[in-house]
Parts: sequence; C-alpha cells; structure tokens
Amino acid sequence: MSSRKSRADRRVDLIEAARRAILRHGTQGVHLNHVAEEAGLTSGAVLYHYPDLSELLVEAHHAGMERFYELRVKRVAQCTDPAQKLVVTIRSGLPVGPDDPGVRLLNELGGAAARNRVYAVLLTTLYDRQVAMYQSILDTGGALGVFTLVGDSLTIARNLVALEDAYGYRITARHPVIGPAEAAELIMSYARTVTGNELAPAAP
Repeated sequence: MSSRKSRADRRVDLIEAARRAILRHGTQGVHLNHVAEEAGLTSGAVLYHYPDLSELLVEAHHAGMERFYELRVKRVAQCTDPAQKLVVTIRSGLPVGPDDPGVRLLNELGGAAARNRVYAVLLTTLYDRQVAMYQSILDTGGALGVFTLVGDSLTIARNLVALEDAYGYRITARHPVIGPAEAAELIMSYARTVTGNELAPAAP
C-alpha cells in the first residue's frame, strides 16, 4: 500500500514540476529534460512514471485548471445569497496579480490550443463549465427574485466568462491601471446592469 502511495505522490510532484517547466519554457518549448530538472530527477525517472511526456503535460495543464472551476464551485457553495455567489465567482476567476502562475499556465495553454487538439478540448471544456457555473447562479437568482435579468442567462454567463478572460489577460500583461480590484469592479459593473442587483463587493 505504501509503495503505491509513494508512486502516486511522485506523480503529483512530477505534475507540479511540469507546470513549473511549462511556465519557464512555454508549452511548445518544454522538453523532458526541463521537467526532470525541475523535479530534481533523471529523465529516465520521469519516463518511469510518465512514458509519454505529452500525457504529463496534459495532466499538468488539467491540474492548473482545477482552480478555475472545482475550487470556485466549492467556494461559492459556502454562500447562500445568489448575489454574493456572483461576486465571489467574479473575484475568484481573476489573477491575483501579473505573475499569477495559474493564469500564466492558462495563457500558455491558450497559445498552444490552435496547434494541439487536446489542449483545445481542455480549454473548451473549461469554458463551458465556467459558463454553466455562472448560468446556474444567474438562474437561481432570477428564480428567487434576487436578479432581474435583462437577457437570457446563457448569453450573460458567456459574456461574464469572456470578460474574465479579457481582463485576466490585461492583468498578466501588466496593464498600468487594470489590476485585480479594478478588473473585478469593471466586470461587476456589467453584472449589475444585467442582473438589476447592486452586488455589494465581497471581501477579496
């Protein structure tokens, strides 16, 4: 039992090493030796756990994406008010700063998606799940009378995710006047308009 756990732990370590290697060398530029160097292992040791490097890179990207759906769902589950859920969701989808590793990893994935079908599917799946997450909050708020939606919830949800992506990119590109707080307020300005709710800011 302990040996199986040890191997599972090693694979988790390798996924994290692959994430660091991708950030350092880019999705298209990362090689086996880069991952081995980040992990402090030989290339052979990496191949023992992941004979196919592309599988490891896909798992690294998938692990990096967990924050933008699974962890957000868990966080908003702690709220009961749809308006508060919406604010928390908006804030938690943005980079914490220009060097946010999770968002930088997504940017790398986006740049490679046009040339890699697997990466494209990963990004499309994440986008669709994020849209569904927003749509569920909007529909619940509408049914409870907390929101008065000015359009259909699917369109609003898609626009919210698009705004997240756009402002997230501006933050990582070090726009001089758009940081996480400013981006959140800009997105919430749109959300207030389309929900008819004042959306009192939540604690960051």
